[in-house]
Amino acid sequence: MSKNKELAEYIMDQLSDLVDIRNIPMMGGYIFYYKERIFGGIYGNGFMVKITEASKKYMPDSESEPPYEGAKPMLPVTILDDRIALQKMVEEMYSELPERKTKKKK
Repeated sequence: MSKNKELAEYIMDQLSDLVDIRNIPMMGGYIFYYKERIFGGIYGNGFMVKITEASKKYMPDSESEPPYEGAKPMLPVTILDDRIALQKMVEEMYSELPERKTKKKK
């Protein structure tokens, strides 16, 4: 099993008390959704989340960096093993995340 797949399963387990969490594999990593809003993902250098007031509050020690070349900076998750804090952060991030764009029908 790949390191990223194991990490994705661990994150899903850490967030299992939240309803409506899912992930999809993408380009060797994973994108994570909470109530259909993207909040983070697994990239080459680990699990990262979008920069919001909530993510900065829960991880003041995290230094933003782009997950891959040309991407907007994100925050590497430093509280992965703190299940409660991780869940609270994701819940609080929700209202700060952009709504999912609906694909326009032709």
